[in-house]
Amino acid sequence: MAHFTKATSVGDWLDQRLGVKTLQRVLAEEYWIPKDINFLWAMGMILAVTFGLLTISGIFLVMYYKPDVALAFDSVNYTIMQEVGYGWLFRHIHGVAASVVFLLIYIHMFTGIYYGSYKQGREMIWISGMILFVSFSAEAFSGYMLPWGQMSYWAGMVITNLFSLGSLEMNGIVEWIRGDYVPGDAYLTRFFMLHVFLLPLVIIGVIVLHFGTLRIPHVNNQEGEEIDFDEEAKKYLDGDTKNSKVIRFQWDFLAKDFMVMSFFLIFFFYLVFYHFNFAMDPVNFDMANGLKTPAHIYPEWYFLWSYEILRPFSKDIGLIAFAFSQVIFILLPFLDRSPNAIPAHKRGTMFFMWFWILLIDLIVLSVMGKVPPSGIFSTIGLISALLFFALWIALPIITSMEKKKA
Repeated sequence: MAHFTKATSVGDWLDQRLGVKTLQRVLAEEYWIPKDINFLWAMGMILAVTFGLLTISGIFLVMYYKPDVALAFDSVNYTIMQEVGYGWLFRHIHGVAASVVFLLIYIHMFTGIYYGSYKQGREMIWISGMILFVSFSAEAFSGYMLPWGQMSYWAGMVITNLFSLGSLEMNGIVEWIRGDYVPGDAYLTRFFMLHVFLLPLVIIGVIVLHFGTLRIPHVNNQEGEEIDFDEEAKKYLDGDTKNSKVIRFQWDFLAKDFMVMSFFLIFFFYLVFYHFNFAMDPVNFDMANGLKTPAHIYPEWYFLWSYEILRPFSKDIGLIAFAFSQVIFILLPFLDRSPNAIPAHKRGTMFFMWFWILLIDLIVLSVMGKVPPSGIFSTIGLISALLFFALWIALPIITSMEKKKA
């Protein structure tokens, strides 16, 4: 039985019952981070802060939002934007954060790919991160429905139609998701529940899992060097901080995080006050109308690459291509057959080129996803989609050729 002494403070009282000091020691004071890392390793903390901004601004917005097809549009564009004090500010924060969070996620993803941070026991870090990406995608899609503008309605119509599974024509599933034959009141309230309750709980749970997976194998470093964390931590604790290859998470690494975060927040609030329109589609300022189809339907910019992979093909092949694009990144640790967990520029020309071609291809797909699928744009989109598949097919082949590097 645990021995409880008389608590001299609230902290001691909590520590005896919850092990607060033990958690602090394990998760912060004795959590060692490689000294040789750059600002890209701060993306995880910035993502957590951005999620916090989304949550806080969302709480204020939900106080005045009406999940009703007759009231939703006006509650956003009139009540929140014009009647509620600083309602415009919270909507701008929420809209900009919803867009910027995906920019951060993509930077975080491609940093992990470039530095091989999904190898040597770090597979669960990558897999949990990709589950988090899927969760954020679902959260963003459900939130995009809530303003009940034209693009909300028609983008929702297109995406939910995917669940009919092409030629299988399983329209019953689509009607079950919508609660009706077309998006309506049941549809809106269901997505409201998903956006403000269920999906945030999932995201919080996966964030905890992601941070937990980071704690066990330790984070990678920008040189891919194998570090004896126990030995290097001993040097640090003995006072040889100059020669030690590690630093404490608290407060050494956090000082770097806070510096990068300060620059990010300046950039973020600059967008909020001066360039918020990039996060708000002009078509969505027209109220949803099921009898008036927009000339060109497209999702938000962070979904454009996967949307463009779907478009060039027939219904069934396009659906398979779309499903492939959604799951293939999760399989990266198993498709990469290289024995090395080092940066791309050290692994050899083939993987280095594979990385940059993939990144450029995704950018091209995103650009093509925004324009109408006609003429030269249709051809470029098809070639880019085929190149995407070819890159992933080639990955196991080119990485299996790599030799172990010291």
